[in-house]
Amino acid sequence: MQNKLIRLKVIGISYSQTQSGAYALILAEEKGERRIPIIIGGFEAQAIVIKLENLEPPRPLTHDLFRSFALACGVTVEQVLINKLREGIFYSEIVCTDGERRFQIDSRTSDAVALALRFECPIFIEPQILNEAGIVMSASAEEEQKKQGETALQKKPAVSNEYGEFAVEELREMLSDAITREDYEHAASIRDELARRKGQSE
Repeated sequence: MQNKLIRLKVIGISYSQTQSGAYALILAEEKGERRIPIIIGGFEAQAIVIKLENLEPPRPLTHDLFRSFALACGVTVEQVLINKLREGIFYSEIVCTDGERRFQIDSRTSDAVALALRFECPIFIEPQILNEAGIVMSASAEEEQKKQGETALQKKPAVSNEYGEFAVEELREMLSDAITREDYEHAASIRDELARRKGQSE
């Protein structure tokens, strides 16, 4: 059965165009062009973006705590499987092992993906679900999503411009402060500004 599953990769997060205040998690087949957009909430979006942006929260968040608890109990996550699609809602299971037995835990897809990133394990999807919900995005549409902040949780593409007047050292202090305050939206934006400046200097 394993060879029938299709492996996915996380492309990023963008604002949902259909639901106000929600985000779209964009997954893509690893060897193909189809994309899967999944509507998720702000908390779940932050949990995913924190790992994508390599931000370090001052205290462990829920998914980090789950990982620490699982490892302390000798349990690790082998893979995540998106196995159902009902009325537009994706269902997933987390496949775990304690070294002796293998077991599955039902999960929301957003939580499953957040954990997959933390355990650095693969994400799979049943072929029929990808056939039903997968879309092929044009190059222009994909580029537009990147401009809208697909890989960063930010309010508007212009947010990073608000930090244009600050020196690099000031931005680093602001980044540290934002992370301490658990304001990950601004932390991601400040990190983007620092990355932009680094790219210009190279």
